Amino acid sequence: MEIEIRPVVISTLAIESLENIYTYGIETFSYSSATVFIEELYVRINQLSSDYLHHPICRFIPTKTGIYRNLQHGRYLVIYRVKPERIEVLNIIHSSRSPTKIRATRKIKI
Repeated sequence: MEIEIRPVVISTLAIESLENIYTYGIETFSYSSATVFIEELYVRINQLSSDYLHHPICRFIPTKTGIYRNLQHGRYLVIYRVKPERIEVLNIIHSSRSPTKIRATRKIKI
């Protein structure tokens, strides 16, 4: 079965989250560690264009169609929505956040 390649779009909130994760990484670990972590995360997000079905359905946002999925990277969850025409990265949330906070990502518009 051939997987359809779909463009990946990232919400403004997800971009802010990436910036905050990077800043936190620099302050907590080091510039080089934070840079490696965030670069790996960007690569994995870009790979969603073809790997969007390889990750589990997000258990915090159950739907009949399973359009909400999450990619785990370290302790972070990349919450994304599979649409017929594109993949929408909604937010990147630390996995220790409450399920309510994670569920709220379904309301994010791109």
